[in-house]
Amino acid sequence: MWSVSETSETDRELTLIEHLLELRGRVLKALLAVTVAVLVLVPFSRPLYTLFSEPLVRQLPEGSSMIAIDVTSPFFAPFKLVMLLGILLAMPAVLYQLWAFVAPGLYRHEQRLARPLLAASVLLFYAGCAFAYFVVFPVIFAFFTAMAPEGVSVMTDINRYLDFVLTLFIAFGVAFQVPVATIVLVAIGVVTPQGLARVRGYVVIGVFTVAMLVTPPDMFSQTLLALPVWLLYELGIVMSRVLVRPSAEATDSGAD
Repeated sequence: MWSVSETSETDRELTLIEHLLELRGRVLKALLAVTVAVLVLVPFSRPLYTLFSEPLVRQLPEGSSMIAIDVTSPFFAPFKLVMLLGILLAMPAVLYQLWAFVAPGLYRHEQRLARPLLAASVLLFYAGCAFAYFVVFPVIFAFFTAMAPEGVSVMTDINRYLDFVLTLFIAFGVAFQVPVATIVLVAIGVVTPQGLARVRGYVVIGVFTVAMLVTPPDMFSQTLLALPVWLLYELGIVMSRVLVRPSAEATDSGAD
């Protein structure tokens, strides 16, 4: 007969297997959502690339155009764009599968806080990408094309242009997560809103430093990334005071 320890060990193994099976199911559903989104977008790959290249094409001098240096660029550049857009389009479904897997292990008050944070994270990422497309791109492309020496034709490779804009999309999308990160840090007790307010000056210096590293080497794109992140940091401080109830320990440490 099995002993008590052997039975409990077997139960733990069954529980682990059940969790792994559930995780596999959630991952497959997330991949299915991304695949469906990509397949839906594939027929529109060329118009989508035209739309994404519009901020640069609008600023090109008359007679200039985008070019394809590599033989495969006319095919792979739009397809790469569709792949990324498919992931962005399916992001709510992917995050829902993540939430469905993690939520049973959270307390009720943690679930109440996590739900709006997940929704806000998706919306802020989309907002960061939209800010880059509608605000940042026209400014930096106008600056780059205007700075071209006389006699130089501005003709950008479509693949390199895509890599450039995707980098900025990711940079702005991630940077716009600052309020969510701030609220999470306050909620888990790492910092307090008062402590975040006290280090505001260091944060501003750090924001401009990071913007210098992740954006192209020009003052305009660095400033256009740093200023919104700073404002979102201030928004995160305000929202953390509203959404997170300070514990006694956190209040004492903040007072000190």
